Amino acid sequence: MHVVFDSLGRLAARAPRTAIAVWVVVTVACFALAVVGVGGETLFERLSTGAPAVPGSESTRADEIVADNATGGPSLSLVVEGVPVGTEGLAEPLADARAELAAVDGVELVIDPFALPEGPTSPAAAPLVAQGADGFLVVVELAADLEEETEDAALEEVESLLRDVPASLRDVAPDATGQVGGTSLIVEEITEQVEEDLRTGETVALPVALLVMVLVFGGFLAASMPMAGAVASIAAGLGAVYGLTNLLDLDSSVVNVVTLLGLGLSIDYGLLIVSRYREELHLLVDDDDTAPHRRRRHDPVVETALRRTLSTAGRTVAFSAVTVAISISGLIVFRPDILRGFGAAGVSVVLVAVATALTLVPALLRLTGRRLIAPGLLARVPGLRAVLARTGDVASEEGLFSRLAGRVQRHPWWVLAGSLAVLALLAVPVAHMELRNSAIELLPAGSDQRTYVATIAAEYPASEAPAIQVVARTSAEELTAWSQEVAGLDDVVAVDPAAALGDYAVLGVRPDTEDAGGAVARDVVQAVRDLEAPFPTWVTGQAANQIDFVDALVDRAPLAVAIVVLATFVLLFLMTGSVVIPLKALLTNAVSLAASLGVLVWGFQDGHLEGLLGFASTGGIETYVVALIVAFGFGLAMDYEVFLLSRIKELYDAGASNDDSVRLGLQRSGRIITSAAVIIVVVFAGFIFGELLVIKEVGFALAVAVVIDASLVRMLLVPATMTLLGRYNWWAPGPLRRVHERFAITH
Repeated sequence: MHVVFDSLGRLAARAPRTAIAVWVVVTVACFALAVVGVGGETLFERLSTGAPAVPGSESTRADEIVADNATGGPSLSLVVEGVPVGTEGLAEPLADARAELAAVDGVELVIDPFALPEGPTSPAAAPLVAQGADGFLVVVELAADLEEETEDAALEEVESLLRDVPASLRDVAPDATGQVGGTSLIVEEITEQVEEDLRTGETVALPVALLVMVLVFGGFLAASMPMAGAVASIAAGLGAVYGLTNLLDLDSSVVNVVTLLGLGLSIDYGLLIVSRYREELHLLVDDDDTAPHRRRRHDPVVETALRRTLSTAGRTVAFSAVTVAISISGLIVFRPDILRGFGAAGVSVVLVAVATALTLVPALLRLTGRRLIAPGLLARVPGLRAVLARTGDVASEEGLFSRLAGRVQRHPWWVLAGSLAVLALLAVPVAHMELRNSAIELLPAGSDQRTYVATIAAEYPASEAPAIQVVARTSAEELTAWSQEVAGLDDVVAVDPAAALGDYAVLGVRPDTEDAGGAVARDVVQAVRDLEAPFPTWVTGQAANQIDFVDALVDRAPLAVAIVVLATFVLLFLMTGSVVIPLKALLTNAVSLAASLGVLVWGFQDGHLEGLLGFASTGGIETYVVALIVAFGFGLAMDYEVFLLSRIKELYDAGASNDDSVRLGLQRSGRIITSAAVIIVVVFAGFIFGELLVIKEVGFALAVAVVIDASLVRMLLVPATMTLLGRYNWWAPGPLRRVHERFAITH
């Protein structure tokens, strides 16, 4: 293992320009691939959106039957408001609008209340007339099975014509306004919001992260190294996600989550590499030999520093990346495509981040040579000199973190009890966590499509799709006869007439609730599924989808947890030679994650942060968000665990006592852990400033997870437990000690 990383250091020292050139080409090519794509299809055009589904589940099968037997194509609707349907003169301009819409290539049907034989007073027109009769719907449906290009062009033209309708009515209805909506527009708005949130996140994260690194390193030159790696990671990460779209159906939110994860990790790993390189340079360069050596092509001091850096910090970075990748890969074993997509994309981006840290950043360090330990321009500014002197990285054996560790070691039981009490208190809200699979609720409250959906629900309830649908392999008549049993169930207020659908029939069930994913709707779904029908049935809808998704999580969770726990345990054992430290790490990470989820439930499900963060609570937490937080949060926690343990183990192997190793290890790694945590928090804070609810939840929860882990856990709980355990930290049974001696991952 040492030989591999030493060779990387030697390669970076001998051929830095080649490595940089390769990464420039990769960065430009991947950015072009994401923005332009192959055949003009960009990355975001290859992504999907919608409620997460479980392949093979009952709700998914029902949706597939409905889609396969649909006789019509996609549709768009115009909600006309401020126009009483009894207004004279409406029929003529609406007839002209219908004719224009019907002439669009691909349009199959155009209907509004005035198109019916008896007009808006007809009973058949009721679903198209607002409850207060001060508005109406214009619905346009395309033909089924259109070519994709024809369908897209038709939807675009229909949308434009529908938006012009209110203006055409102004002569007879001056107050006429309109809202255009439909599935395609909802998907488009979510995709656009994802892109906007990604830009917002990067706009927030990159400048603040750069500022943090300037304070850590005391100048722009050293800070620019991890940033260069971050830019390359963003580009290569987008390219990796684009490639995965050929293999998996990826949700649009995947881009935000995994790109900013890769951004945060690449900066963290670059931070560790640059910091260790400067430390090694300080040890190698004499006090009177700090000249920059700009013209010296082969500086043996620089090469030695690079080889030592990659043999120590490089190994730590690689080991950390493996643990993060293992944590995220647990998502791949789940059945829902959205989780498998997050897992595959997440692992790809982690590999990109570690690749930039181990190749691009060292190459840049080689070109800067010894200049990184010379005082930067900022250090010469009188007002900044004192600040940078306190925040810049140093190789001192004593400082803030060693003093903190010393205080913890004097009162380990009190620190342990206090830390666990705080974590337990934060975790309490997890006990009442509700899981949701939201749809339109993910968009911000004031968005066009969310407003459109709310208007349909309030003014056109008969046109709103039922919260629950039953698909049956039978005739409409037989399903109607059986529907009497469904109508008699508790909390069912209405059952729509059954409709034929090819060889199937569909029944709409309306529960006594406005919350399509709430407890009442879920109880009705379960009750309908428990009924014995004389023909095969499948139940779908938001509540049914949630039930199937949660069941899928529960079904595969033991396997995912077993894989991650076993792999993590083995890796930490090979690193430390102890069975106690891996077990302790797993337990502390579990407690830390529970606390993070508790804060998430308190803030988002219970709504305590609605005003501060600008969202409307759905009454629960998105199902796949919980899985992402556990996987990504566990990986990030292991990231900091490895940063800390690698230094402690290095000191312990060099002959220091357990307590001295913990104290000095915290001093040498505490600054990096804290700085890395601040950067990760800043990166995920970019999510919080976005508008899409699911992105807010992920960003907030992961930021909280990092804050809790890097402060309460790493700085207090870990030193306290390692002090109490003493030499037992490093215990392993005899047979396992022999295994470690043979396969150990050491410096």
